[in-house]
Amino acid sequence: MNLTRLATDFAGIRMATPVMGASGTFGFGVEYSDFLDLDQVGAIISKGLTPLPRAGNEGVRIAETPSGMLNCIGLENPGIDVFLRDILPKVRKEAPNTAFIANFSGSSVEDYGIMAEKLDVDGVDGIEVNISCPNVKEGGIVFGTDPKAAAAVTKEVKAHTTKPVIVKLSPNVTDITVMARAVEKAGADALALINTLTGMVIDINTWKPLLGNVTGGLSGPAVKPIAVRMVYQVAQAVNIPIMGLGGIATAEDAIEFLLAGASTVAVGAENFVHPDAVVRVAEGIDAYLEKHNLSHVSELVGKVKIG
Repeated sequence: MNLTRLATDFAGIRMATPVMGASGTFGFGVEYSDFLDLDQVGAIISKGLTPLPRAGNEGVRIAETPSGMLNCIGLENPGIDVFLRDILPKVRKEAPNTAFIANFSGSSVEDYGIMAEKLDVDGVDGIEVNISCPNVKEGGIVFGTDPKAAAAVTKEVKAHTTKPVIVKLSPNVTDITVMARAVEKAGADALALINTLTGMVIDINTWKPLLGNVTGGLSGPAVKPIAVRMVYQVAQAVNIPIMGLGGIATAEDAIEFLLAGASTVAVGAENFVHPDAVVRVAEGIDAYLEKHNLSHVSELVGKVKIG
């Protein structure tokens, strides 16, 4: 793999390739060290962190669907303090050369500021802000579906960190470009899209929802056309870089996102099928560049031909 062709700077985060392990599917990265070379991973995006430890949702938390999966894990994680004390040092020891992006969420605007400040440490190269969470103080409305709330979170995070801020957008909105513009105006350095789509499965034998949380987030190949469309729309609406994700299983999938306007991509559910997927996708992109006599992956970004 020619890393010269693939080396990427994403909002100031230097990566060996433009292909990352998506939050919630790649653990803290070190869990995959038996399956791939972490030096060939563009970035590790941590599982979602919260201010306090969370056990996650009860009952069934994963359901397979045609060309995808639903999950309602419930942000199970050890909490920010345990992460900083025990996990981050281990990650930096085992993957010293790989960019590390910490994903986190909160239940209030203030939570996001506190988390951003705690994560403003050596060893964290950037932060990914999950706004697909309910604002407890405002009656449970999801930050990612209200442009004012999303902007407020972004401003609070920017005020408490020196790290590049990537805001992860929810697709569960009428017009994702409204959300994208709102967080860009509030100071976001980059965007990630899409997060999962809300779905539901019913067990026809019991007549009850299969998932313990009733609904869950849909990911996998089934969501890819929606994700590509949203990346294309947002790329026309903002001037900050985009990480594209949602159903990427192959290099061809990733290249679609790049052509639509993403400058980096993240592999999610496919990691459960092929644990070396992140590197396999990067190798495939490199082979495509060589085949088409392209000197760098950036030559693909936003080059979709319309009309």
